[in-house]
Amino acid sequence: MMPAQPLILGEMPSLSKLYLNAAAQAARRRLLGTPDGSVLPAESHEVRGVTVDVGNLTAYQHLIGETASDVLPAGFIHALAFPLAISVMNRDDFPLPLLGMIHVRNSVEQRQPVLFTDALDIVAHVEKLSGHRSGTQVDVVVEVRRAGTDHISWRGTATYLAKGVFLPGIDKPSAAPARIDFTAPDPTGLWQLGVDTGRAYAAVSGDFNPIHLSVLSAKALGMRRSIAHGMYLASRALADVGAVRGDSYLWDVDFEAPVFLPCRVALDISTVQGTAGTWERSDFAAWSPRSGRRHFSGSVRAL
Repeated sequence: MMPAQPLILGEMPSLSKLYLNAAAQAARRRLLGTPDGSVLPAESHEVRGVTVDVGNLTAYQHLIGETASDVLPAGFIHALAFPLAISVMNRDDFPLPLLGMIHVRNSVEQRQPVLFTDALDIVAHVEKLSGHRSGTQVDVVVEVRRAGTDHISWRGTATYLAKGVFLPGIDKPSAAPARIDFTAPDPTGLWQLGVDTGRAYAAVSGDFNPIHLSVLSAKALGMRRSIAHGMYLASRALADVGAVRGDSYLWDVDFEAPVFLPCRVALDISTVQGTAGTWERSDFAAWSPRSGRRHFSGSVRAL
């Protein structure tokens, strides 16, 4: 249920300023401690009348491999709303550290097409603070409506893990969930990702998180090399599913292992037909062709 009394922002927040504030906040918390670890902020954040730059949309479609269209790709809407989602996690009363959060799961309901000419009202809130065997996780929920309407056109839930952070009052699961063994199938596609992949996606999404930009900036945050954005990878898989998905669908992805750049990524997409021979679902998985380790998997289903 959507929290009451949203905080109305005059414009979409700046991601660069949010990341700078997160670094300062991390330093303060090392000195002063964290807020109440069992309580999430109840207030949502909202921006009204958001518009899309057509040049940015075109660049995104070209990078991801989406067909040129007036309809906004679901991954583009995620990127458009991402600064607002980050602003909720950047609050002083948010109990987890923003820097170092790991994106472990994403679920999108694309309920109806959103056109680049539509002005949009976007609202974000956090919910479901829960224990994880490796730390504490939280859901960030974003809803997008055509400006001035009540009907949700797009709804996304991103689950983030604060690894190594165990908060008081949040129980850790007694056992890890059973993992299904993965055997790499014959791929239907092979991506060659250059060292500049993270910078290219940052240019169209605005997400200039240092772990994605260069070897040096990634090493400064404890990574051995820069890694590809998870939503870049998931959005490419969605583009590879293609127009068969229609205008309304559910899109789910689980992230398992980071994609270090540069590299090759193998992809398999399998389609399930319904009883009448119509498209019902496409399942996808991506892995390292060298090690066989799975990077992510998910599905696109008819809504």
